[in-house]
Amino acid sequence: MAAPGENLRINSDRLWDSIMEMAKIGHGIAGGNNRQTVTDEDGEGRHLFMRWCDAAGLEMGVDEMGTMFARREGTDPSLPPVYVGSHLDTQPTGGKYDGVLGVLGGLEVVRSLNDLGIKTKHPIVVTNWTNEEGSRFAPAMMASGVFAGVLDQADVYGHVDKQGKKFGEELERIGWKGSEKVGDRKIHAFFELHIEQGPILEDEDIDIGVVTHGQGLKWLQVTLTGKEAHTGSTPMPKRRNAGLGMARVIELVHEIAMDYQPDAVGAVGHMEVYPNSRNIIAGRTVFTVDIRSPEKEVLDAMDGRIREGIDTICDALDIRYEIEQVGAFDPVTFDAGCVKAIRDAAERLGYSHRNIVSGAGHDACWINRVAPTAMVMCPCVDGLSHNEAEEITKEWASAGADVLFHAVVETAVIVE
Repeated sequence: MAAPGENLRINSDRLWDSIMEMAKIGHGIAGGNNRQTVTDEDGEGRHLFMRWCDAAGLEMGVDEMGTMFARREGTDPSLPPVYVGSHLDTQPTGGKYDGVLGVLGGLEVVRSLNDLGIKTKHPIVVTNWTNEEGSRFAPAMMASGVFAGVLDQADVYGHVDKQGKKFGEELERIGWKGSEKVGDRKIHAFFELHIEQGPILEDEDIDIGVVTHGQGLKWLQVTLTGKEAHTGSTPMPKRRNAGLGMARVIELVHEIAMDYQPDAVGAVGHMEVYPNSRNIIAGRTVFTVDIRSPEKEVLDAMDGRIREGIDTICDALDIRYEIEQVGAFDPVTFDAGCVKAIRDAAERLGYSHRNIVSGAGHDACWINRVAPTAMVMCPCVDGLSHNEAEEITKEWASAGADVLFHAVVETAVIVE
């Protein structure tokens, strides 16, 4: 297939201005964004995106999960489209670039094609997946998971937020529950541009991350039950301290992750202590364990060692435990052809690049199950994300979008 010439670039000013305009919606108190899924702010961001798509001459479709598909027609409409995109929803204290760069970078691909008068054989569809973050309604990557057949649509409609509101009802309330059946679309290839959300590219002064794999993960919820007692009058040997048990598990998870470097990671995240009183020994703790690796064998080994370690810790402290697996997906190997298209684009454009493993979950990880898929990553300052201080440079965004443009257009096939 013919590759676009190295002089073809996206309009970096327009891309950056669009990102800044989207960031005005759900503006956070510390400079980031709070545009959580199926909130009024999410709805407002969707309307802005739709107006931009209309102006670019794209045909909008919306499925029953609220995912937006903006189509630029190809010269052969019967061919399956090349899809490009990410998500517009954010964490409650999120940044301006996580997900947004991928959606608006995809929009910039078709805007630039329009500017240059370039036609492609395959249609190109810019996509905004609903509820990638999972911050308001679990799980993360919800709409792409339903599309790929790994999550049940009726089930996720019933998932509730902290206020008891149901996802399906909130999606309908903001007016973005479409009529299109989920998962019916044929995908020739899917490309996602994303900030790295880690420090490697910036630390090594590299422009582009060519994502070859995605981390598999397991999420465990652990409940430790000891006995509440007075902190002052209970002898140390007599204590059944669930708080101490949690502390030892935190250290255990860290040590096990360190044994599987360089790619494995692990941490205890959400923590609850009961009764959480200054002068009562903790009788119960509930906390989550997050472990990740690009190798399934390593992930399973970490899981097994953590379970064995918890059993040993609890036996020594005379406390009980329960372990529930509350989330999991296997490691991802992205499509070799799509990965090559990204690497070739970076080389053609003269950008420094390296292979990288995505430590975070992304919509591309689910779509990879049903279509050839790959990801482009650009650096972010200090590797910081899921934080209002999340930051990238205009040059990083432009480099990522340039590579995305070339990979998408080469795959969609330029019509001479």
